[in-house]
Amino acid sequence: MGACRTCALLLGGLVSSVLAAGAVAQDDYPNRPIRLISPFAPGGSTTFTARLIGQQLTEAWGQQVVVDNRPGANTVIGTRIALSSRPDGYTLLILSSALAGNHTLVKTPYDALKDVATIATVMSYESVLVVTPSLPVKRVKDLIALARAKPGQVTFGTSSTGGATHILAELFNSEAGIKTLRVPYKGGGPAVVDLMGGHINFFLSNPVNVASQINSGRLRAVAVTGRSRLSAFPDVPTFAEEGLPGVMLTNWQGVGGPAGLPRSIVGRIAAEIEKLLAKPETRATLNKLGFEPFYNGPEKTAALLKSDIDTYARIIKLANIEMER
Repeated sequence: MGACRTCALLLGGLVSSVLAAGAVAQDDYPNRPIRLISPFAPGGSTTFTARLIGQQLTEAWGQQVVVDNRPGANTVIGTRIALSSRPDGYTLLILSSALAGNHTLVKTPYDALKDVATIATVMSYESVLVVTPSLPVKRVKDLIALARAKPGQVTFGTSSTGGATHILAELFNSEAGIKTLRVPYKGGGPAVVDLMGGHINFFLSNPVNVASQINSGRLRAVAVTGRSRLSAFPDVPTFAEEGLPGVMLTNWQGVGGPAGLPRSIVGRIAAEIEKLLAKPETRATLNKLGFEPFYNGPEKTAALLKSDIDTYARIIKLANIEMER
C-alpha cells in the first residue's frame, strides 16, 4: 500500500508539473516565431491577408510571423499541414471560402467543422468578373452571347475547387444558361497572370487580385456581385443590374488553427486582429482594394463557417457542380 501511495503521489506531482508547464507556456506566448500558412500560391489575396495579420502580431509581440504559402490539391495540402500541427499557437491558417466548398466537393483528410479552431474574421468582399481588353466583351450580355456562340470553348479560371472563384463561375453558368470550361489554378495570382496572357477568357476574382490591373487598363471589369456597386469600382455594374440577380455570394477571409488551441491563445490573437481592424489606415487600405473590414470573434467565426458550408452545399447542388470524391 505504501509503495502504491508513493507511486500515486509521484504521478500526481508529474501531472501537476505538466499542467503548470503548459500554463506557463501559454502565459509566455509567443516566445518564438509563428508560422501563418496560406494554402494558396503567393501573390493572391490570402497572401495580402496573411501579411496584414502578420505585421500586426509581429509589432504587438516582437516575434516574427512567417507567411508560408503552401498551395496544391485545391488548398488541401496547406490546410492539412496547418490542421495537423500541434495546437500551440505557433502554426496558424488563413481561412477562406475554399474551406466551406471543399467540405462538400472534395474528400479531405480533415473535417472543416471539427478540426478547425476558428479565431477571427478579417475582411469580407464581393467578386468582380474580369476579362482581357482584347476580348470583345464589355457587358455581361456580351460574354453570354460569346459563350452561346462557342459552347464549351469559353474558359474561366479558378483558384481552388469549391472556392468562391469556382462556385460563382458555375453559378453564373447556371443563371445565364451557358456552358463554359473551367481551368483550375493553385491561387488567384497565377489565374490573373494567365488571364492577362490570354490563356483563359474570364475570371471571377476578389478585388485585391485585380484592382491594379483594372486601374491600369490591363484588365476590364465587367460586373460585380453584391447588392450595390463597389466603392473601388463605382462605374462597374452589379450582376443584378445586368439581369442576373442570382449571381451573388459574399465571401470572407480570416484566421484559425488546429482544433485544441488553448482559449487564452485564441483570445490573444483575436484581440490583436480586432485592434488591427479598428485602425483607420487599415480600414482605408481595405476599402481602396474593394474589401470591407469584417471582424468576428472565435464563436461567431465558427457559426459563419458552418453557415457557409450549408450555403455552398446548396449552391453546389443548384448548379450541378460535380463532386470530386
